[in-house]
Amino acid sequence: MRRNIKTANRKPTRIGQLLIDRNISQRELAEGIKCDTVAIHNWAWGNTEPSAASLVKLAKYFNVSTDYLLGLTDEQ
Repeated sequence: MRRNIKTANRKPTRIGQLLIDRNISQRELAEGIKCDTVAIHNWAWGNTEPSAASLVKLAKYFNVSTDYLLGLTDEQ
C-alpha cells in the first residue's frame, strides 16, 4: 500500500492492516465491496469510519467479525 505524506507517520486501522497483510489493493477491495477507493483509503487510515452496512460488507469480504474490524476483539 502506497503511503502519502498525510499517512506516513500514522498506523493503519484494522482495515488498513488487513489490506497490507493480505496484499490487497484499495482498488481491489473497493471493487469487491462496490465502494469508492477514496472511502477505502479513509477507512484504512482512520480518517472516517465505515457505515454499518459497509462494515458488514468488509467483514464478509475479509472473513472476519465486525467486532474485529471495530477493535473490540483481537480474534478475527
